[in-house]
Amino acid sequence: MWPQDIEDAARAIVADFEKKNLLIATAESCTAGLIAGAITEIAGSSTVFDRGFVTYSNEAKREMIGVANATLKAHGAVSRETALEMAEGAIGNSGANISVAVTGIAGPGGGSDEKPVGLVHLAAARTGRKPLHREMRYGDIGRSAVRLATVRTALEMLAEISAD
Repeated sequence: MWPQDIEDAARAIVADFEKKNLLIATAESCTAGLIAGAITEIAGSSTVFDRGFVTYSNEAKREMIGVANATLKAHGAVSRETALEMAEGAIGNSGANISVAVTGIAGPGGGSDEKPVGLVHLAAARTGRKPLHREMRYGDIGRSAVRLATVRTALEMLAEISAD
């Protein structure tokens, strides 16, 4: 179902997180659950995966994971600030101690000069640690390609924030 590199990365995360007793939550906008799907494709993932929030709309971001309306108004849904609040909100509204969040413009439309198609903000959070943020500009490579590239980066960030 998944490209081999994504399946391998998800398998490594499940094995590593099980050893470290880490529990994951995802908060996804432009990927709409693909990160959660990649992780839960792995047998045994129930030991490390708590839940996924698909927060496609601003209303969902506010209601489900507590992104501040002021953040959305000041910075927009596709921003560093929103991604960081999504990651923290996923932990705060779940039993997880680690999270990854993504918000972006997969295309083909919806971009602007300031926020072009292919722009994705990702954040990873872990209880008691400083969160990570990445701004990716994948380019106008097609909707599916942007979403798969985002899954790859999100899995990399989960591995990075779980390192001891």
